[in-house]
Amino acid sequence: MTYAKIEITADLVRDLLREQHPDLADRPVRLGARGWDNQLWRLGSDLAVRLPWATREADELLRKEYAWLPALAPRLPLPVPVPQRLGEPSGRFPRPWLVTTWVPGVSGDRAPATRAPEAADALAGFLTALHRPAPGNAPVGGHGRGGPLADRAEQFARQLASATEQGLVTDPGAVRAVWDDAVAAPGWAGPPLWLHGDLHPANVLTLDGTLCGVVDFGDLCAGDPACDLAAPWLLLPDGATDRFHAAYQPAADAATLRRARGWAVLQALMGILVGQAGIQGDPGGKPTWGPPAQAALRRLIATVR
Repeated sequence: MTYAKIEITADLVRDLLREQHPDLADRPVRLGARGWDNQLWRLGSDLAVRLPWATREADELLRKEYAWLPALAPRLPLPVPVPQRLGEPSGRFPRPWLVTTWVPGVSGDRAPATRAPEAADALAGFLTALHRPAPGNAPVGGHGRGGPLADRAEQFARQLASATEQGLVTDPGAVRAVWDDAVAAPGWAGPPLWLHGDLHPANVLTLDGTLCGVVDFGDLCAGDPACDLAAPWLLLPDGATDRFHAAYQPAADAATLRRARGWAVLQALMGILVGQAGIQGDPGGKPTWGPPAQAALRRLIATVR
């Protein structure tokens, strides 16, 4: 379900700040990015304002970030957007919103990592630090993130069929082989770990060929780390996954790596479809998502040949 989209302007952002956080209202405001759920507006040189503008679930995701991310951020070795202030719904804007720190860099779908050793070490260090046992009241992943991979079987079948019908996947049998192997792997037997939950290329930032930040923690949750361990297939250049796995601690067991490949296939298929929608000019499409997703799928297929 979606809200009617509210027109968000620099003047609206300034008005909201004047109402609730007047000490920030005189800073320069300019548009930073429009995402699936939120718009991001730069606030001076070191802050940003995130406002939900489409999906209903964005409200809950922003509140979750505000509740949990400030405590997690200090232990993470890459910069993340740390919530500083919470804006409450008002007559001017009927939804919650956040003031966060600004993380500089270029999104990984537009500027993929190219320095394999440095990027692999940066990603491994980030996930090693994040993947710690979560408290019992930690949020559960939305859309099955962090849960059993088999729960996403219908999504996988639907995405593979759509990508194949559009000529975007030339060897669906090889893609299904990766998936079937992942689903057959033993499940996660350890405690639920903290997860980012949505580590696709548009949610990491790069600079000089390596990772320099991680953004959008709206899907932060606790569960099976295989969900996040799909990331090296999606974010790193060719030849970097082995170095990532050597650097990530504690080393993932074989079953977790198999499940991770299944999660990576899901994300790659989604990226391919979103990329094609962007090429066609469809709403929600992002043409920059296609190339990294195709590269990830090519690498994943090579693991079963």
